[in-house]
Amino acid sequence: MKRIFNNELLNYYIAENDIESIFDNDMLKHTQLHFYEKNEFILKAGFELEYYYLFVDGKIKVSYLLENGKSILLKFYKDFNPLGDVELINNTPIRCNIETIEDSYLVAVPADILRKNYMDNPKFLHYIINSLSDKFYAVCNNSSYNLVYPLINRLSSYLVEHITDKDYIVLNSSYIEIAQFLGTTYRHLNRILKELEAEAVIRCENKKIYIIDKEKLRELSKNLYIKSVEY
Repeated sequence: MKRIFNNELLNYYIAENDIESIFDNDMLKHTQLHFYEKNEFILKAGFELEYYYLFVDGKIKVSYLLENGKSILLKFYKDFNPLGDVELINNTPIRCNIETIEDSYLVAVPADILRKNYMDNPKFLHYIINSLSDKFYAVCNNSSYNLVYPLINRLSSYLVEHITDKDYIVLNSSYIEIAQFLGTTYRHLNRILKELEAEAVIRCENKKIYIIDKEKLRELSKNLYIKSVEY
C-alpha cells in the first residue's frame, strides 16, 4: 500500500463519489488517498481494522474465510463501495479478505478517529445501515441461488444480468473469476458454455459472448442475481 499525497486527486475522488454526503468537513480533513497494486490485500481476515475504506477506482474481490482455511468468493467490485462497515461498528477483527484484481485507489479514514468522533453522526449511521442492508440482501440472494439451481441456470442468470441493447456481452471478469462467483470450477463452467453454444443460445469469442437466442437464455435464467459479480 502507498499513501498518495496528492490533494487534487483526493478531492477529485471525494467530489466524484459524493463523499461529502457521508462525512462532514471536520471528518473530511482526516481522509487519505491510498493506492494498492494488483494482487495486494486491502483487508485481511483476522487483523484489526486500521482504516475504514471507500473504494473509488480499480477492481477488487471479497472472499469469506472459512474455519478450514478455504474461502468463498462473495463479490467483485468495480464501482464505489465502502469496506469495513461491520468491523467498524462492532470493533471486531476483519472477517473477509479483500484483494485487488487491478491497481486500485481508496479513500481511507482512520478507524479509531471514526469510532471516537463520528459514530453518533446520524448521516454516517444512515449511510452504513443502507450499505449493510444492500450487501446482506445481495449476498443472501446470490448464495441461495447458487445452492438451489444447476449451473446452467446460474450462468444464464448471470448473462441475462449483463444484457444491454447490443447483441453481445463483454465480460469484465475472467472465466476463472466467474466460475468462483457461480460456485463451480472453470472446467464445469466451460462445459456449460459449450452446451449453450451447441444449443445455439450463445456464441463465445474470447471475452465477448454473443446472444443468439435471448428468449431461451431468459427462460433458463429462472431468476436474476443482484447487480452482479462485477458491480
